[in-house]
Amino acid sequence: MSTPPPLAAAPEGVETEAAPEAGVTGRRRSAARLLPPARLASPIPWVIAILIALVVIAAAGGLALRNLTATARADLATAVSVQVIEPNPDLRAARGAAAVKVLTALDGVKSVRQVPEAELAAMLEPWLGEGVSGSEVPIPALIDVELSGKAGPQQIARIEAALAAEVPGARVDAQGDFLRPVYGALAALQWLALGLVALVALATAAAVWLATRNAFAGARETVEIMHLLGATARQIAVVFLRDVLREAALGAVLGALTGAGAVWLLGQQFAALDSGMTGGGTLLLGDWLVIATIPVAAVMLALATARITIALALKDML
Repeated sequence: MSTPPPLAAAPEGVETEAAPEAGVTGRRRSAARLLPPARLASPIPWVIAILIALVVIAAAGGLALRNLTATARADLATAVSVQVIEPNPDLRAARGAAAVKVLTALDGVKSVRQVPEAELAAMLEPWLGEGVSGSEVPIPALIDVELSGKAGPQQIARIEAALAAEVPGARVDAQGDFLRPVYGALAALQWLALGLVALVALATAAAVWLATRNAFAGARETVEIMHLLGATARQIAVVFLRDVLREAALGAVLGALTGAGAVWLLGQQFAALDSGMTGGGTLLLGDWLVIATIPVAAVMLALATARITIALALKDML
């Protein structure tokens, strides 16, 4: 009788037999050793880092604009401006004093302050030039009024009615109305930041999708061997997802640190302006917690994208 030929040697790292209780674990370890150690393209962590940094900066900008808008609305919600327009300086001063007296006696008025003429001239100096006074240019008398409640249309009408008898021609405006175009611009910038976040999320998913497809195509023959050895689609996917998790987490952490550093530097620059308008746009603790979820969400998005990509590729192959 002829001697049967010897069995072919098993590929390196593949267990030919495994105990029943450790069969699944043995196949999984064998599958992990069969695949090459680096399956994703090396630039992927850096691409993810750049994209996450952009998301952090955009999100921080949107949150700061939201805080700025909320602060401005709160500060000006109860503020009213009264202008006494009169060419005659003496009559203008008398009517301004009469307006202050009427406003002080009204219910719901918290404080009244007539802006000094010198302060008005200083504010108008960039447009009117230096040394301009109310006797040379008919600058209206300006009175700042703070109400105990919100300056709505009914409150404005009540103040106008009270001033009509004593100060004819007085103009009453809610200070918040002057900033309505600014509020609209800030809202548009917030939507722009949100759109940028969505676009960068799509770009991150596309980068992970391309990298996973390339990695799977490069290891296609090895995956077929793994399948013949008994590895399930889930076990094969876990091997790929492990690398996706590692590289996505690395890129997300680098991007989050870079973006947070850029946001901090920008915050220092705006704080140096010492402006009341920019002071309301600081980031609060809740905002930083929202920003901290960005790298976590990026890793979850990368894992979900890679899982779907591998599942579709395995479905077409197996």
